[in-house]
Amino acid sequence: MSLFLGRIHYWLYNKINWFESLELDILAYVTQKGMPGESWSEETYSTYGYPTGNRPLEEIIDTGNIHGWLQDKIHKAEGRHASLITKILRNDASSIEELKDVFKKQGQSAALSLEDKLDSPEDVFNALNDFMLEGMPCDRVNEVLSSDKDQLTWESTVCLHKDHWENAGGDVRNFYILRDEWIRSFVETLGNSLAFERLSSNTQTIRREAA
Repeated sequence: MSLFLGRIHYWLYNKINWFESLELDILAYVTQKGMPGESWSEETYSTYGYPTGNRPLEEIIDTGNIHGWLQDKIHKAEGRHASLITKILRNDASSIEELKDVFKKQGQSAALSLEDKLDSPEDVFNALNDFMLEGMPCDRVNEVLSSDKDQLTWESTVCLHKDHWENAGGDVRNFYILRDEWIRSFVETLGNSLAFERLSSNTQTIRREAA
């Protein structure tokens, strides 16, 4: 493996940090609702390890195994998400509605963090992939099926999340319910009359709505 950090490694680490930030928002929600957040988080950390804490990448990464280190951090972050959300929903299944708001808020924050104006579905899709955690770049999960100035449609060729949710005793459908809210909020916050829609279990689209 390469001993040198490149732009792609920082790009992927930034996606991990956004995902871990959402984990903190979830834990804040747990505390707010009076659920046993401290015991849940400690149990989760003992199983999946602690978040990176957004520390400088060059200070914590194993430069002898850059790919493996990043992949391990993704797997652990996914495991913590699945574990925490499953615990919340076992405690109160109706919490899914309030968790949607947690995901919406971060989707909005991510969109507002962008400095460039995005005018097309393709631009928004590319920006989305700067935040959305879908394994390693070599996994090539998302395949664009069609793209023009008014609509981009893509297919998820494989689900990298199911195993994490099954290991936590949860249902991966909850992952997609919540992430779709994140994406929808991200797209709508960017404006320009764009909207996100899930067309099927594997196919999604960003389209320009008619005036």
